[in-house]
Amino acid sequence: MSESDTRIKAYFSEPKPWRAELATLRAILRDTPLTEEFKWRSPCYCFENANIVTLWRLKDCCALGFFKGVLLEDREGILIAPGENSQSMRKVEFTGLAEITGLETVLKDYIGEAIELEKAGLKVSFSKHAPEFPGELIDRLDEDPEFRTAFEALTPGRQRGYVLHFSQAKQSATRISRIAKCAPRILEGKGLHDR
Repeated sequence: MSESDTRIKAYFSEPKPWRAELATLRAILRDTPLTEEFKWRSPCYCFENANIVTLWRLKDCCALGFFKGVLLEDREGILIAPGENSQSMRKVEFTGLAEITGLETVLKDYIGEAIELEKAGLKVSFSKHAPEFPGELIDRLDEDPEFRTAFEALTPGRQRGYVLHFSQAKQSATRISRIAKCAPRILEGKGLHDR
């Protein structure tokens, strides 16, 4: 475990919502063979360098997120997709300590199953169907060769993230504005949520 990582210490000691619930989830996770790391501004629990589970402090709840959650059997029906476009990740949401303690055995079973899936080398089969590019993005790609080269150099996941972000805007002006705001990040080779 990463006892010396000050980011992990800060995460669990900050007087923010869900502090007790996250500490309880952490105790459950630390009672497994997973190692604790800090990634994407949250504690992440890994098995042999593979991401298995992460903790999230959300506005209305806290959550335990399984990176390959779609592969879990979910016998208890507690896993939900974090977003409409989530293909792999599944999470369990909590709004109180009693929910966590009531599901402790189930959570340990799910974590154990996630570790076994990783040991078996199972992979999530991602949809090859790319989202449709909005016209405003196509126009920018056609007008700006440097932007096109940078966008095409992004990983498929990063491209997908941007396309979904741009497409969610209802008005053309908003799509154009989003593309303009993201252009510097794209030119740097960064994804929408990269630091």
